[in-house]
Amino acid sequence: MAALWRDRLHPVLDVVSPIGWAVLGATVVCWTIGLALHVTELNVIAFVLSVPLVIAALFVLGRASYRVTLDLQTHRVVVGTRAVGRVEVANPTQRPILPSRIELAVGAATAQFLVPRLGPEDEHEELFAVPTKRRAVLVVGPVRSVRDDPLSLMRRQVTWAQAQELYVHPRTVRLDEAATGFLRDLEGTPSSHLSSSDIAFHALRDYVPGDDRRHVHWRTTARTGKLMVRQFEETRRSHVVVALDTRADHYESDDEFELAVSAAASIAGQTYREEKELTAFTVEETQRTTTMRQLMDDYTVVERTRERPPFHTIGQRAADLAPNASSVMIVVGSHTTARELNAAATQLPVGVTAVAIRCVDGAEVTRSAIGGLDVVTLGSLDTLARALRAVGR
Repeated sequence: MAALWRDRLHPVLDVVSPIGWAVLGATVVCWTIGLALHVTELNVIAFVLSVPLVIAALFVLGRASYRVTLDLQTHRVVVGTRAVGRVEVANPTQRPILPSRIELAVGAATAQFLVPRLGPEDEHEELFAVPTKRRAVLVVGPVRSVRDDPLSLMRRQVTWAQAQELYVHPRTVRLDEAATGFLRDLEGTPSSHLSSSDIAFHALRDYVPGDDRRHVHWRTTARTGKLMVRQFEETRRSHVVVALDTRADHYESDDEFELAVSAAASIAGQTYREEKELTAFTVEETQRTTTMRQLMDDYTVVERTRERPPFHTIGQRAADLAPNASSVMIVVGSHTTARELNAAATQLPVGVTAVAIRCVDGAEVTRSAIGGLDVVTLGSLDTLARALRAVGR
C-alpha cells in the first residue's frame, strides 16, 4: 500500500497546488449541490470553476524527455568570489519539445530560466553565477523542469539533475617568512634528551667505543690528549597547534567570528604549506590536516556553539592532542577575558610557545602579555602578517 501511494497516487495528487485543491473542492461541492437540488446558480458557478481546471490539466499533460547536465566549474571557492556553472538542456528524442521553464535551486533560493522549443537533437545552454558573501556549504540543484498553468492551479515538475555541493571556503591570507618566523625553527625545538647525533650542540664528553668518529672534536683531543666527542641535544620537529574558540558569547558579532575563522585558517594553511606538523581543532571537533582541501572544507563548516564549557579546556585539549607541540596559537573573540586566557595557558605543556590572537573587528594591532602568553589584537585579516611579526620580535 505504501509503495502504491509513493509510486502511483502521490505523484498524481502532488500535481494539484493548494489553490487548485481549493478550486477543485469548491467545484465538486457546487456540482453536487447544484445537480441534487437543481440550483441553476450553483451549476453555473461549478461550470465556471471547471473551465480553468480543465485548461490547467491540458497544460500539465504529457511529459518532456530532456537530457539535462548540471556542471559547476569548481566545487570550491573562496568567500567573495563567484562560482560559475552551466545547465545544458538537450532534446534526445526525434520529436520537438514545447517551451518550458527550468528551475535551479541554489541554497534557499531558486533561479529560473526559460527553455525555448527544442527540435530533435537540439540543445540549449544557460550559464549562471553564484555570489558567495558568506562561508557556507551551498547545495546547488537539483534541476527541475516545470510546467504549470497561468493561474498556478496545477504544477508538474520533473527532476533531471541531482544536487551538488559547493564549498565556500573562508577567506585566507598567505603569510610571508617574516610573519611566520616565530613558527620557524631551523634546529627544531630542543628537548632534555641527549643524543650522539643531531643539530643542537650541547657539550663535549669522552669518547666511548661505538661513537661516530665524525663527531670527534680534534682541537680538544689534541689539547687533552684523549679523544673527545661532541654531545648533542635531541630536537623535535616543529609542531604547530591552531585552536579556534567557537563559544558564541566570546564574539561581539558574526563578522568578528568570521575574522577569527579566517585567521585560524590562514595560520593553519601556512603551516601546512611549510610542511610542518599541524594540529587544528575547535571546542567541538578536530580539523583534518591530510590535505589542504580537507583542512579548508572543515573550516567551512565551523559554526559558533551555544555550549559554554570552561575555557581552560581548550588548553587542556591542546596538551592532550599534541603533547610535543612547539607552538600553540589560540584564536579568540573580543569578549574572552584575560583570566580565561591565563587559565588556558596554564594547561599547556612547559616550554611551548603560546600565542593568543584576539579578534576585535576594526581594532589596531597591539601586543600584550598575560604571564607567559603573548596576546595580539587583530582587527582585520589583512593585518594578520603584521600581528604575527610583532610576536616574532
